Amino acid sequence: MLSSLGSMLPLVLMFVVLYFVMIRPQMKRQKEARAMIEALAKGDEVATAGGVLGRITSLGEQYLGLEIANGVEIKVQRSAVVQVLPKGAIK
Repeated sequence: MLSSLGSMLPLVLMFVVLYFVMIRPQMKRQKEARAMIEALAKGDEVATAGGVLGRITSLGEQYLGLEIANGVEIKVQRSAVVQVLPKGAIK
């Protein structure tokens, strides 16, 4: 009985280390990204996953309008936004 418990200990230890090194930080990043996407507002300047920079002009449930140049607006999925830029970053 004691030897079987001793043989399981390294496996349990590896799982605990894996959780704290890989799984927990990934869950934290996902939570932060979800909060950032939910907090988007009209007028925010954002960068998308494709590298497009623009200013949010309209918000929908799953899509948002992004003005990428004067008079040029595109629709992108909310999940495509990867970063909110500081105000005035886009000129």
